[in-house]
Amino acid sequence: MEILPYLPGFLAAYGILAVAATSPGPAVAMLVGISMGQGRAPALVTSLGIACGSVLLNLGTLVGVGLILNDVAWAMQVLRLVGAGYLLYLAWGAFRKAAEPPEFRAVRVARLGWGRLWLAGVLLQITNPKAIVFWLAIASIGATEGGGAGIVALFLLGSFAISFGCHGAWALVLSAAPVRAAYQRARRGIESALGAFFCFAAWRLATARG
Repeated sequence: MEILPYLPGFLAAYGILAVAATSPGPAVAMLVGISMGQGRAPALVTSLGIACGSVLLNLGTLVGVGLILNDVAWAMQVLRLVGAGYLLYLAWGAFRKAAEPPEFRAVRVARLGWGRLWLAGVLLQITNPKAIVFWLAIASIGATEGGGAGIVALFLLGSFAISFGCHGAWALVLSAAPVRAAYQRARRGIESALGAFFCFAAWRLATARG
């Protein structure tokens, strides 16, 4: 299995995925609430569920996009424009947060067993319309285009690792009050940088050829 031809696409997709995880959303707020109320291990189990949900969405969008491209040759360029539009939407959201940084609040969650926490993480991800559109934007990069099952499996494995690593890290570090306070102070700069990155990524995606 030759991975080098796919490496640029992998890095582009993974970069967007990792940077997007730099801005904690509702999933992280829930994870921090679980970590503070039930401990870090249950929070990591929920992070595992979120990562599994991400893989399901990733696989679904890859298969769906592949089927469309088999019938409509020009669909990839349209999909790239849609993906670029969504990245601009993310940039707009980041700049809004930079202008008026919202206070990060943990979401308290009722005590659940590990199995139900894992399932809650999966459902949180696969029922989130924004997550579905985000993975469509990732699929529009075409990181696995032309690759076999091995390339797709490798891409899914990397996506799982990034999702679990980022969500798990936020659940652990933001459960400490001093870290949350430091993050809040730095949030304006962080969100500004995120907005600039998403604008750049949108431009690269919209102008990509091939």
